[in-house]
Amino acid sequence: MTSTNSFWKNEDFTLFTIDGLDNRMQALQTNVQPKFKQLGRIFSDKLSARGSGEFFPHVAKHARRTVNPPTDSWVAMAPSKRGYKALPHFQIGLWKTHLFIIVAVIYENPDKKGIAERLENNQKRLLTLPSSYVLSGDHMKPDANSIQNLGEAGLNKLLTRLQTVKKAEFLVGRHLSKEDAIKMTEQQFLQFTEETIDQLLPIYDIITNNY
Repeated sequence: MTSTNSFWKNEDFTLFTIDGLDNRMQALQTNVQPKFKQLGRIFSDKLSARGSGEFFPHVAKHARRTVNPPTDSWVAMAPSKRGYKALPHFQIGLWKTHLFIIVAVIYENPDKKGIAERLENNQKRLLTLPSSYVLSGDHMKPDANSIQNLGEAGLNKLLTRLQTVKKAEFLVGRHLSKEDAIKMTEQQFLQFTEETIDQLLPIYDIITNNY
């Protein structure tokens, strides 16, 4: 792939409109998963190089699906070879409308109460992220709210829910529209991703109690 070609293509996003599980999975495996594998290797290595533990990439396989095709897909990077869902982790992924780069605490995590308390005690780190950063409480939905729009009251509501609701989640990061993503060269996208992860690392450290 040359540096002048875009990394993401329109069909990487429109594949989420293909009918049928088998057809959509075939397009995902052909078009997108090789890119997820590449990104997973690059950014697992960069995260490992921080020296606070080795990270491993996990490309979503959607293996439990038998009828409904996936509406999004991702690669996760976590400090465990065996899995990532119970751990705070980084994700790079796609919906049909946009790309996301996030730190995720999803419902399988056993330490959601402790994570919420640490984030409450360090709200300023979240509220001073750049204006392009967004928050969500549900990884199954494509929408997210800008941190600036949510403000302290909205953030507190999300963190209270994280402590009290079993299915509650906490996702923070950046969204990139399909149109903007497909304009970026490979180098531009790698730089954008690295910048995003660098800005999310202090939040990840708070979440993992490593600050």
